[in-house]
Amino acid sequence: MIYTQKDETKYKDDLRSRIQQLKKERNAVIIVHNYQREEVQEIADISGDSLALSRAAVNTTADVIVFCGVHFMAETAYLLNPNRTVLLPVKEAGCPMADMITVDMLKKKRKQYPEAAVVCYVNTSAAVKAESDICCTSSNAVEIVHSLKQKQILFVPDKNLGRYVQTQLPDKEIICWEGFCPTHIRVHEDQIIAAKALHPKSEFVAHPECDPPVLALADHITSTGGMIKYIAQSKAKEFIIGTEYGMLFRLKQEFPDRKFYIPTDGLLCASMKLTTLGWVAHSLEFMEHKVVVPEAIRIRAKDAVNKMLAVSGEKKWTSVSGS
Repeated sequence: MIYTQKDETKYKDDLRSRIQQLKKERNAVIIVHNYQREEVQEIADISGDSLALSRAAVNTTADVIVFCGVHFMAETAYLLNPNRTVLLPVKEAGCPMADMITVDMLKKKRKQYPEAAVVCYVNTSAAVKAESDICCTSSNAVEIVHSLKQKQILFVPDKNLGRYVQTQLPDKEIICWEGFCPTHIRVHEDQIIAAKALHPKSEFVAHPECDPPVLALADHITSTGGMIKYIAQSKAKEFIIGTEYGMLFRLKQEFPDRKFYIPTDGLLCASMKLTTLGWVAHSLEFMEHKVVVPEAIRIRAKDAVNKMLAVSGEKKWTSVSGS
């Protein structure tokens, strides 16, 4: 039997219909990260970066949250929604950077720097968050570190984000963990120079997880959510985007009159691309895979997140249980 494009289109249409039916039956909401496959972004009830999605999860009235992203993101959603069911469609969808630090490793490092405040990037497990003093995101890391009275900061786990914070806050001593994003470090300085030569009217917008030589060439450095805000106010019509390829779909949806270029085909996160329409349908059909964080860890991890929100002047997250 020959499988045609028409067959694939019908298959995906059937999956979309099944997903919509199951959503109603389960009273579910589908939240999707900007790096997901286009077919998954298309069915999103809510889309955005990891922190924005977790905020959105708190405000939903759904009984079931289907988190199309990676494990630490689904954990963060559970931190704030312990009385809801949080599903991760593909249980193998992890984050290599988050796996570069464990609780035991962090405890050992803290003993070497007893006076340092531990600032934990949101791209970490709930257990690591629970062992940290405060969380941060790629958009507020500078603000968070600046707010701390300690001069010495143990920044985990992304060394590139930590290095970027150091350039903005020279009065602080940033001790960077040797973690990194395997996707963002695939961008190299020569690729940006070549892309700028090919598209001379473009602005280069980079994610702070990129290497320092790449960031040095950026017109603007920000998170994926920050990219949308920056492009909205920029007078430029063309942009080189220094982050995971999936972001281009969201940008093209938001700004159909602009042009976007990716500097290298290597900007793909294999974990983010594991989720498909089929796995979303399977997740809703069989209520798999449930993400749960032990209560003692959940409370402490959520506290680290709420401390971050207090610095930014945002309302603290409260869960269904009120804790």
